Amino acid sequence: MKAFIIEDEPLARRTLARMLEKNFPDVEIVGEAGSVSSSTEWLRSHTADIIFMDVELSDGKCFEIFRRIKVNSFVVMTTAYDSFAVKAFEENAVDYLLKPVELPALERAVQRCREAMRNTNINRLLEAVSQGPRYKERFMVRIGERIVPVAASGIAYVLSEDKATFLVLQEGEKYIYGASLDELETQLDPRQFFRVSRGCIISRSSIQSILRLGGSRLRIIPVPAPREEITVARSRYEAFLSWLES
Repeated sequence: MKAFIIEDEPLARRTLARMLEKNFPDVEIVGEAGSVSSSTEWLRSHTADIIFMDVELSDGKCFEIFRRIKVNSFVVMTTAYDSFAVKAFEENAVDYLLKPVELPALERAVQRCREAMRNTNINRLLEAVSQGPRYKERFMVRIGERIVPVAASGIAYVLSEDKATFLVLQEGEKYIYGASLDELETQLDPRQFFRVSRGCIISRSSIQSILRLGGSRLRIIPVPAPREEITVARSRYEAFLSWLES
């Protein structure tokens, strides 16, 4: 864990740093400060997992830091007085230590931070898993000096022609797009789009009908109608039929 110490008394700051370095090998001290202003400046451009924060600093109370910037780190507040305990927990402090800080209390605070970090990481992982991969919902197409947003849901199919990529919309518009089919295949939702050949990705909603040509060959009749036939590669025949039924 990366730790930042905010303490205006040099002796207290050194003592806390030594206790952390000696007893908690997984804690790395990445910065120190002694005032609201210097702490705020440091936090604007650095990050820490845990902040040990003295309540009374050289230029005011530490609570002013929370008024100036958003603090995303876990906070352990330290002070010689217990009158700030309620205020500390109002600011979502993980723990509150009275000076002089004793090792058992410090061990408790560090362990609470470890548990809080573990729970946060698990929640983030579960959220990412539940959301699944994210696919692009909008593509920006350049037309001369204009940039036109194209919704993925409005794409009928994507073609590769003459070493260029074209987005063909359901209304019939055709726009050149500066990405390859390989790139677009990873950006489009595979539940709605399928790569039927080296030169075409088609939308499920654009398929009007399918013709069997024999020999594991299929011809797709989409809307809007293309200039040239869209056929399914023999190697994708079974996968395409499975996708249609899914």
